[in-house]
Amino acid sequence: ITPLFGSYMLKIVYFASLKDRIGCSEESIDLPEGVASVESLIAHLSTLHGEQWSSIINGSTVLVAVNHEMSDRSTPVKEGDEVAFFPPVTGG
Repeated sequence: ITPLFGSYMLKIVYFASLKDRIGCSEESIDLPEGVASVESLIAHLSTLHGEQWSSIINGSTVLVAVNHEMSDRSTPVKEGDEVAFFPPVTGG
């Protein structure tokens, strides 16, 4: 049973060129058992979405934020979190 307000869901957001390359701006998934970090989430999503998704996320410098805080791949994730992936921003 999915909770009415999605409090047990994990929200994944894609920004900028990642959104275009992946083909969506966000998705929500049930947090799978055993997924406790950004790294294990990436592994799960790679299995779920396939090699193209995996190569986009793992093939270049992709930044990650958990709940609007810059994070790294060892950062813990839990039910209700928002995980955002985005390309590095270049300035000039």
